Amino acid sequence: MKKMNISGGEAMNGETVRLWTRQDEKSLEQLERNGVFHNKREYIEAQYEDIADHFIKLYRWFVEAASKRVPKPECVEFPIWCSISLANMLRPVEGTVCYELELPKDKVIYFDGSKWDYVLNHIYIPINEEDQLEYIKDLKRKGFKDEFNLYEGKYAHLYPLERKRIIDSWERIFQIDSWNEFVVQGNIWEIRPEYISKIQKFGDGPIF
Repeated sequence: MKKMNISGGEAMNGETVRLWTRQDEKSLEQLERNGVFHNKREYIEAQYEDIADHFIKLYRWFVEAASKRVPKPECVEFPIWCSISLANMLRPVEGTVCYELELPKDKVIYFDGSKWDYVLNHIYIPINEEDQLEYIKDLKRKGFKDEFNLYEGKYAHLYPLERKRIIDSWERIFQIDSWNEFVVQGNIWEIRPEYISKIQKFGDGPIF
């Protein structure tokens, strides 16, 4: 596996960027065996356990939306979540490894992690504060008590236009209003050996 000694900031040059990601330690075996690591459903299920189905459904939406921006290899099922800064990366815990990656910037799908929280909660992502106020007013005019339970719930199927309105708004996660390293995240479709500059296992000591 190729190792590169890299120093400097997250933006390596005009063509490549540096990212960090924590993955199941089984990813090392997949890299060794296949020469590439792809995220699998089993890893998501191991991470989220009883609520894995909730995340998987939303990841499938993300895959479809993200593929319009960076084409997805046919063999890939789920994206690989990455941090754009060392300060905000997930540290290794037992059973995991952390990768420091350098890869072409056109392989990265950047998105606003704070807006992703709206997706996780099945609610509308407003353009701004004014849009949020108008949205809530519109729901009240239509007789809805709040913005919840319109995407998924007992009566959600009765309001397909409201559900579509919510889903359409989720595209705004890719609109980054402020480049904050603690908010902006990057997703990639795969890890290849040539992307890897460092690997850190649980218990290795100070992070990178």
